[in-house]
Amino acid sequence: MKETVFIKKMRENAVIPQYATEGAAAIDLVACLDAPLTLAPRERKLIPTGIAISIPKNTVAVLSARSGLSAKKGITAVNGIGVIDSDYRGEIFFSAINLSEESYTVTPGERVAQLMLLPVYTMALVETDSLDETARGQGGFGSTGM
Repeated sequence: MKETVFIKKMRENAVIPQYATEGAAAIDLVACLDAPLTLAPRERKLIPTGIAISIPKNTVAVLSARSGLSAKKGITAVNGIGVIDSDYRGEIFFSAINLSEESYTVTPGERVAQLMLLPVYTMALVETDSLDETARGQGGFGSTGM
């Protein structure tokens, strides 16, 4: 299924993202930088992508780190993933953190994140005094084993 997503360059040197392969679930976003940007160990920085998108209603754009960059260099998303709501129209930034023990320099045009579109189901919340029973019940973290 394909959704039409309009994209706008917010910076002159922005790169329109693309799918790397035919079977890719996400598009690669690149760092829209005028100069290299160094992340010291444990340092967090916002990396601009230079683009804004028009996300269709009833969908969400999910921003995540690129798996290779995370596994090999320790550069990942500060909050695990970024959620971009369908009514946001500003520039997309990748909130990056360096979890390694070595500094890492992001170069202009480097692929730093990936973005995918997912359906959204909103909730109709109804207050109640009881919930239906399940086999798990109130078992929390680790209650089903390691």
